[in-house]
Amino acid sequence: MATQHSAANDSADIMAEPRLRSTSNLDVLKVPSFAAISWLIHGFSTRAGGQSTTYSKSPAIGELNLGFTTSDHNANVVANRESFVEAVTGNPQFPLVTLCQIHSAAVLRIQTPRTARDSGFAEADGMMTNQPGILLAIQTADCIPILVADTKQRAVAGFHAGWRGTLQRIAEHGVEKMHLEFGSRPEDLVAAIGPGIGSCCYAVGTDVYDQFHSQFSCAAELFHLVNSAEEQHHPGNAPDQQNPVLHLDLLEANRRQLLNAGLNADAIALVHQCTSCNTDRFFSYRAERGVTGRMLSVIGIRPE
Repeated sequence: MATQHSAANDSADIMAEPRLRSTSNLDVLKVPSFAAISWLIHGFSTRAGGQSTTYSKSPAIGELNLGFTTSDHNANVVANRESFVEAVTGNPQFPLVTLCQIHSAAVLRIQTPRTARDSGFAEADGMMTNQPGILLAIQTADCIPILVADTKQRAVAGFHAGWRGTLQRIAEHGVEKMHLEFGSRPEDLVAAIGPGIGSCCYAVGTDVYDQFHSQFSCAAELFHLVNSAEEQHHPGNAPDQQNPVLHLDLLEANRRQLLNAGLNADAIALVHQCTSCNTDRFFSYRAERGVTGRMLSVIGIRPE
């Protein structure tokens, strides 16, 4: 097993700046490379703002839970989604498409608009479209959200990559499917990897290491060991893990998949914010022991 591996310097390694709406107090992250594309809409949500109090430390503080969880009221989620969509697009009723995510490598082409009230309409973990006026939404609370845009063909995609989806190469398969559906060339693609659990906090068992080692030649470089003293500073690491000091770098694993798919290194923006380390800003399934909300990472094409 290797020591900790960091992202290559030639990637667009950035800290996304929040775009704060004073009217709703929403903290929406955007990456400069995407914001520079006039026809592209995108945004990564946080937990700030909204009207859900289920997961808040104080019932007086509303949060932006965007997932239809069992603990929150659906009406809160719909209102939160409309506020987030308005912050991103300027229109609270802008069509929003979500999936029933199942930790797979399945990627669907989307052509039919839906609304914030819809739960996942199909089982899959990736979406793509070249239809203007549709916002694709990937739901996460530690897993890695990946947004991709074709700067030539005006097509967009979003992928949900937990360790299982990463193992099944969802990012690579998604880029391949963009080529098949839209004629996308990897060299014309730009990507943004959003907030997710970092290698600092993502303790896994040796079974996960073994599965990655059987599938990827670079697997040893994606894992590192953390000593017991350092491990105690990361509350997301459960003490009953099979090997609590073995950590996986999901962000780097997916960055490498995008490179393997043909994307240029400087076309991949990395939002280096660990959801487990920063539960004051993000929801984290691992750090909050499964009792938490969900965030959305969205991408779309502006209406003509």
